[in-house]
Amino acid sequence: MRITAELSLYPLRDEYIPAVQSFIHVIRDMQGIEIRVNQMSTQLTGELGDVCRAVETALQRSFESGGSQALVAKFLNADLPLDEPPDLGT
Repeated sequence: MRITAELSLYPLRDEYIPAVQSFIHVIRDMQGIEIRVNQMSTQLTGELGDVCRAVETALQRSFESGGSQALVAKFLNADLPLDEPPDLGT
């Protein structure tokens, strides 16, 4: 089953950008997923197992690097095209 996920990592410290960049780089190194990054979040599409493994791996490494963090995630059981703007029916 292909899914789409949207992730937002919030390191609870002043110097948060390196932690977010590291999180994204770990996900980019994973096989079998498509990734899009913007100013608000990171979107992933791929097989359920591949996406979940990428999130778990990146989150574990991020948590191990220290400091309190929050990850907000949304998962949709559909393969959304990340390259196309949404059809809002207008």
